[in-house]
Amino acid sequence: MRRVEETEISKTIISAYHEQLSDRIVSDVLIVGAGPSGLMAAFHLARKGYKVTIFEKRLSPGGGVWGGGMAMAEAVVQDEALPLLDEVGIRHQPRREGLHTASAIELAAGLCFHALQAGAVMFNLTIVEDVCVHQGRVAGLVANRSLIAEELPIDPITFSSKAAIDATGHEAIVVAALRRRRLLPTDTTGEQFGEGPMDASAGEAFVVENVAEVFPGLWVTGMSVCAALGGPRMGPIFGGMLLSGQRVAELIAAKLSEAD
Repeated sequence: MRRVEETEISKTIISAYHEQLSDRIVSDVLIVGAGPSGLMAAFHLARKGYKVTIFEKRLSPGGGVWGGGMAMAEAVVQDEALPLLDEVGIRHQPRREGLHTASAIELAAGLCFHALQAGAVMFNLTIVEDVCVHQGRVAGLVANRSLIAEELPIDPITFSSKAAIDATGHEAIVVAALRRRRLLPTDTTGEQFGEGPMDASAGEAFVVENVAEVFPGLWVTGMSVCAALGGPRMGPIFGGMLLSGQRVAELIAAKLSEAD
């Protein structure tokens, strides 16, 4: 094997990364959060030919899937979500009363793999600090390096898109940014609505049925739906997350198609 200079390795990383970063300053859809709903949305939108960019604040994407329930790496899904697992080649086993399990590790890795293979691009260790609003519509997101932004007052950069998805789960980061700017309502005490207590069945239905464009240009999916609209949490079951991601992709694709 021929000798490789360390500086050439560094140059290769820098040039490849910044080439991709520059290309993604403008996207069709920006997704914040690489959990199950965000990754499923990315997979379906990218497969339809949309330019999809994902931001993930952590080093490893996958959201809460990796830990299953109480650090037991099994993901539970119900019958309705099995076609989505089959679509991305995730193996599953029937268990009881319409419930099935899949390896949480296989599910997280498989969703990442298929979203990227479909054409989505992901930037990890990247947080969204704020929104860019033009003429009453979310026109982009303001992003920064996770570890830098948490420690130092470093200015972020802005990415633009036709649609943005808040898939950040319990935190609903983008929704919270709009509320801080008084662009979305809070409850009667002035606080954010937040999610309700555990009700697995109701929560699973809520995250699918209430996928919505909560502000022009900004959509919510997965647990962000509950956090933004006051739905109940559902604990360690992931079928609703996957179905919610599929639904937001369908709604956004239809809206972008109408706009074209």
